[in-house]
Amino acid sequence: MREDRFRATYLIETPLDPAKVAEVMAGEQSCGTFARVEGETDALRERARATVEGVERLEAAEAPSLPNAWLERRGVGGPWHRARVVLEFPVANVGANLPTLASIVAGNLFDLGEVTGLRLESIELPPAWRRRFPLPAQGLAGTRRLTGVGQGPLVGSIIKPNVGLSAEETADLVARLCEAGLDFIKDDEISANPDHAPLARRIPAVMAAVRRHQDRTGKRVMVAFNITDETDAMRRHADLVAREGGNCVMASLNWCGFSAIETLRRGTDLALHGHRNGYGAFSRHALLGIGFQAYQLLWRLAGVDHMHVHGIGGKFAQADDEVIASARDCVTGLAGEVDDRVMPAFSSGQWAGTAPATFAAIGHTDLLFMAGGGIMAHPGGPAAGVESIREAWEATARGEPLEEAARGRPALRQALETFGAR
Repeated sequence: MREDRFRATYLIETPLDPAKVAEVMAGEQSCGTFARVEGETDALRERARATVEGVERLEAAEAPSLPNAWLERRGVGGPWHRARVVLEFPVANVGANLPTLASIVAGNLFDLGEVTGLRLESIELPPAWRRRFPLPAQGLAGTRRLTGVGQGPLVGSIIKPNVGLSAEETADLVARLCEAGLDFIKDDEISANPDHAPLARRIPAVMAAVRRHQDRTGKRVMVAFNITDETDAMRRHADLVAREGGNCVMASLNWCGFSAIETLRRGTDLALHGHRNGYGAFSRHALLGIGFQAYQLLWRLAGVDHMHVHGIGGKFAQADDEVIASARDCVTGLAGEVDDRVMPAFSSGQWAGTAPATFAAIGHTDLLFMAGGGIMAHPGGPAAGVESIREAWEATARGEPLEEAARGRPALRQALETFGAR
């Protein structure tokens, strides 16, 4: 791939010739349309047109994955060919413009009449161009520095109940979770600035509890306040977090949008915890939407520091293989010699018993391991829940089976007995 071009890979389904459809895709997303137009000179096409770099035919389907009125009007039927298509686009068509990049690699492609399925699988950028976009303010190294966790996974939890607690009740819960030994605490994605616990009250109350804990123990717990809102409000909330001594904010990426996250990134050096809620709408259909490699790359260009990947054996629909690949994507550098890795955040149904499978799958501990019920519902209380997770990760690092490690370790044993039969 040349330094002046970037690459996108797609999975397509069509009853037409996939090679011809690939050319339609390249034209649609650069200088062309269904017919050559006035002003579309050979020189302009040479400079600005996307090119087809590969078409790999895959096994055909017996039926279309999605309805298509354009094909139906023309009486076009199967077989429905599937293919992997690689396109390259000129960097100059985009500049350092993230929303435009997203509209080029995705945009109207999902609506093309020629396809009965299309999925953006991955994006590859030349390193020099990637560095024109924001880098993570903290990333892996900064998150470890801010929490004082030099090695091993960061152990975190989520405020539960999700909603309904007052600002003062939330602060009391955070105080108990700090005492339990957590490294990281986050708001739930559905609790941002509710009437019963507005951020203007909740941030000072929670941070007072965090500071008291730090004064007693020297441990600075990272709290990700959910500041999801319109752009100006998010900036105000981030400023309040900084004034109160906080070091992290969270935003629901899909509902804030690229521009809002980029603006937030420019305005603060707080760690930006990117929550992907709603991603299933983009990803769960095999022949529609956006794969996680492409998705996380776009949000990393906006400057996030953490990305949710769900969890091994979790409560959501994603297969473990997808979770593993997502975590690896987060710690794969995009910018050559510049460290732009972000912290993969594991959550959803995680507990002490999922530690061995997580480590076996990804082979490292540069991760945020979050458990809600696995900590809060532990029969020994939250402190025992945290202890059980730390004991599980320590045993995993030693190569010791959890059943053996649980002998003489009540917190881990209770976790295995309580959650292991689920």
